Amino acid sequence: MSNQASANRYAKALIDVAIKEADPVKVEEDLTAFADLFAKHDELRLPLINHAVPVHAKQGVIKELIARLQPSAPVGKLMLLLAERDRLEILPELTIAYRERLMDHQQIVRAEVVTTVPLAPDRATQLQQKLATVTGRTVLLQSRVDPAIIGGLVARIGTIVYDGSVATQLAKMRQRLSENR
Repeated sequence: MSNQASANRYAKALIDVAIKEADPVKVEEDLTAFADLFAKHDELRLPLINHAVPVHAKQGVIKELIARLQPSAPVGKLMLLLAERDRLEILPELTIAYRERLMDHQQIVRAEVVTTVPLAPDRATQLQQKLATVTGRTVLLQSRVDPAIIGGLVARIGTIVYDGSVATQLAKMRQRLSENR
Protein backbone atom coordinates (compact mmCIF):
# COMPACT_ATOMS: atom_id res chain seq x y z
CA MET A 1 0.00 0.00 0.00
CA SER A 2 1.34 3.45 -0.90
CA ASN A 3 2.28 5.98 1.75
CA GLN A 4 -0.55 8.26 0.63
CA ALA A 5 -3.16 5.50 0.90
CA SER A 6 -1.88 4.55 4.37
CA ALA A 7 -1.82 8.18 5.44
CA ASN A 8 -5.43 8.60 4.31
CA ARG A 9 -6.53 5.51 6.25
CA TYR A 10 -4.79 6.65 9.43
CA ALA A 11 -6.18 10.20 8.99
CA LYS A 12 -9.72 8.86 8.63
CA ALA A 13 -9.37 6.76 11.77
CA LEU A 14 -7.79 9.67 13.66
CA ILE A 15 -10.54 12.16 12.77
CA ASP A 16 -13.19 9.61 13.77
CA VAL A 17 -11.52 9.10 17.16
CA ALA A 18 -10.86 12.83 17.62
CA ILE A 19 -14.51 13.71 17.00
CA LYS A 20 -15.66 11.14 19.58
CA GLU A 21 -12.97 11.43 22.24
CA ALA A 22 -11.06 14.70 21.91
CA ASP A 23 -10.94 18.16 20.36
CA PRO A 24 -10.24 17.63 16.63
CA VAL A 25 -8.54 21.03 16.36
CA LYS A 26 -6.20 20.22 19.27
CA VAL A 27 -5.43 16.88 17.62
CA GLU A 28 -4.46 18.74 14.42
CA GLU A 29 -2.22 21.08 16.42
CA ASP A 30 -0.52 18.16 18.16
CA LEU A 31 -0.06 16.21 14.95
CA THR A 32 1.38 19.30 13.28
CA ALA A 33 3.80 19.75 16.20
CA PHE A 34 5.17 16.24 15.63
CA ALA A 35 5.35 16.75 11.85
CA ASP A 36 7.15 20.09 12.29
CA LEU A 37 9.57 18.53 14.74
CA PHE A 38 10.37 15.78 12.23
CA ALA A 39 10.69 18.26 9.35
CA LYS A 40 13.05 20.57 11.22
CA HIS A 41 15.32 17.95 12.79
CA ASP A 42 16.93 15.47 10.41
CA GLU A 43 18.89 13.96 13.31
CA LEU A 44 15.55 12.92 14.81
CA ARG A 45 13.61 12.06 11.65
CA LEU A 46 16.22 10.06 9.74
CA PRO A 47 16.74 7.34 12.39
CA LEU A 48 12.99 7.13 13.02
CA ILE A 49 12.21 6.45 9.37
CA ASN A 50 15.18 4.13 8.85
CA HIS A 51 13.90 0.54 8.68
CA ALA A 52 17.28 -0.73 9.91
CA VAL A 53 16.74 0.89 13.32
CA PRO A 54 14.93 -1.52 15.68
CA VAL A 55 11.27 -0.76 16.35
CA HIS A 56 11.74 -0.85 20.14
CA ALA A 57 14.34 1.94 19.85
CA LYS A 58 11.91 4.04 17.81
CA GLN A 59 9.15 3.40 20.35
CA GLY A 60 11.48 4.60 23.12
CA VAL A 61 12.17 7.85 21.31
CA ILE A 62 8.47 8.37 20.58
CA LYS A 63 7.59 7.72 24.24
CA GLU A 64 10.13 10.34 25.26
CA LEU A 65 8.69 12.83 22.76
CA ILE A 66 5.18 12.14 24.02
CA ALA A 67 6.33 12.78 27.59
CA ARG A 68 7.86 16.10 26.56
CA LEU A 69 5.21 17.36 24.13
CA GLN A 70 2.21 15.95 26.02
CA PRO A 71 -0.07 15.65 22.99
CA SER A 72 -3.73 14.71 23.15
CA ALA A 73 -4.33 11.01 23.79
CA PRO A 74 -5.29 10.12 20.19
CA VAL A 75 -2.08 11.64 18.81
CA GLY A 76 0.08 9.96 21.43
CA LYS A 77 -1.51 6.58 20.67
CA LEU A 78 -1.17 7.15 16.93
CA MET A 79 2.51 8.04 17.19
CA LEU A 80 3.19 4.90 19.20
CA LEU A 81 1.23 2.83 16.69
CA LEU A 82 3.20 4.31 13.79
CA ALA A 83 6.46 3.53 15.59
CA GLU A 84 5.29 -0.01 16.36
CA ARG A 85 4.36 -0.61 12.72
CA ASP A 86 7.51 1.17 11.47
CA ARG A 87 5.40 3.69 9.51
CA LEU A 88 6.66 7.01 10.89
CA GLU A 89 7.71 8.07 7.38
CA ILE A 90 4.05 8.76 6.51
CA LEU A 91 3.72 11.51 9.13
CA PRO A 92 3.89 14.44 6.65
CA GLU A 93 1.23 12.92 4.37
CA LEU A 94 -0.88 11.90 7.36
CA THR A 95 -0.81 15.45 8.72
CA ILE A 96 -1.98 16.89 5.40
CA ALA A 97 -4.70 14.23 5.04
CA TYR A 98 -5.91 14.86 8.60
CA ARG A 99 -6.00 18.62 8.00
CA GLU A 100 -8.16 18.09 4.89
CA ARG A 101 -10.55 15.81 6.79
CA LEU A 102 -10.75 18.33 9.63
CA MET A 103 -11.63 21.10 7.19
CA ASP A 104 -14.30 18.86 5.67
CA HIS A 105 -15.67 18.14 9.16
CA GLN A 106 -15.75 21.88 9.90
CA GLN A 107 -17.46 22.61 6.55
CA ILE A 108 -14.51 24.70 5.36
CA VAL A 109 -13.28 24.77 1.77
CA ARG A 110 -10.25 26.46 0.20
CA ALA A 111 -10.73 28.69 -2.80
CA GLU A 112 -8.07 30.22 -5.00
CA VAL A 113 -8.90 33.36 -6.95
CA VAL A 114 -6.74 34.65 -9.78
CA THR A 115 -7.09 38.26 -10.92
CA THR A 116 -5.04 40.67 -13.04
CA VAL A 117 -4.57 43.09 -10.15
CA PRO A 118 -4.58 42.51 -6.39
CA LEU A 119 -8.07 42.30 -4.89
CA ALA A 120 -9.12 45.11 -2.59
CA PRO A 121 -9.97 43.80 0.90
CA ASP A 122 -13.66 44.70 0.58
CA ARG A 123 -13.88 43.02 -2.84
CA ALA A 124 -12.14 39.91 -1.46
CA THR A 125 -14.66 39.78 1.38
CA GLN A 126 -17.58 40.08 -1.05
CA LEU A 127 -16.15 37.35 -3.24
CA GLN A 128 -15.56 35.13 -0.22
CA GLN A 129 -19.19 35.57 0.85
CA LYS A 130 -20.50 34.78 -2.65
CA LEU A 131 -18.37 31.65 -2.86
CA ALA A 132 -19.62 30.62 0.59
CA THR A 133 -23.18 31.00 -0.66
CA VAL A 134 -22.44 28.91 -3.76
CA THR A 135 -20.66 26.14 -1.85
CA GLY A 136 -22.69 26.21 1.36
CA ARG A 137 -19.42 26.17 3.32
CA THR A 138 -17.05 28.58 4.97
CA VAL A 139 -14.46 29.67 2.40
CA LEU A 140 -10.76 30.27 3.03
CA LEU A 141 -9.82 32.57 0.18
CA GLN A 142 -6.35 32.74 -1.30
CA SER A 143 -5.73 35.18 -4.11
CA ARG A 144 -2.94 35.63 -6.59
CA VAL A 145 -2.25 37.90 -9.51
CA ASP A 146 -1.77 36.71 -13.10
CA PRO A 147 -1.82 39.40 -15.82
CA ALA A 148 -2.19 36.67 -18.48
CA ILE A 149 -5.94 36.40 -17.80
CA ILE A 150 -6.23 40.00 -19.15
CA GLY A 151 -9.26 40.85 -16.97
CA GLY A 152 -12.02 39.31 -14.89
CA LEU A 153 -11.18 36.49 -12.52
CA VAL A 154 -10.80 32.75 -12.19
CA ALA A 155 -11.99 31.03 -9.00
CA ARG A 156 -10.98 27.45 -8.20
CA ILE A 157 -12.65 25.46 -5.43
CA GLY A 158 -11.26 21.95 -5.34
CA THR A 159 -11.71 20.61 -8.86
CA ILE A 160 -14.40 23.13 -9.82
CA VAL A 161 -13.26 26.18 -11.78
CA TYR A 162 -15.37 29.29 -12.33
CA ASP A 163 -13.60 31.04 -15.21
CA GLY A 164 -14.74 34.57 -15.86
CA SER A 165 -11.46 35.73 -17.36
CA VAL A 166 -11.28 37.88 -20.48
CA ALA A 167 -8.62 35.53 -21.90
CA THR A 168 -11.05 32.59 -21.77
CA GLN A 169 -13.88 34.64 -23.25
CA LEU A 170 -11.62 35.70 -26.13
CA ALA A 171 -10.54 32.09 -26.69
CA LYS A 172 -14.19 31.00 -26.85
CA MET A 173 -15.00 33.75 -29.35
CA ARG A 174 -12.02 32.76 -31.48
CA GLN A 175 -13.20 29.15 -31.46
CA ARG A 176 -16.77 30.08 -32.44
CA LEU A 177 -15.55 32.31 -35.25
CA SER A 178 -13.26 29.60 -36.62
CA GLU A 179 -16.14 27.06 -36.49
CA ASN A 180 -18.44 29.41 -38.46
CA ARG A 181 -16.01 29.82 -41.36
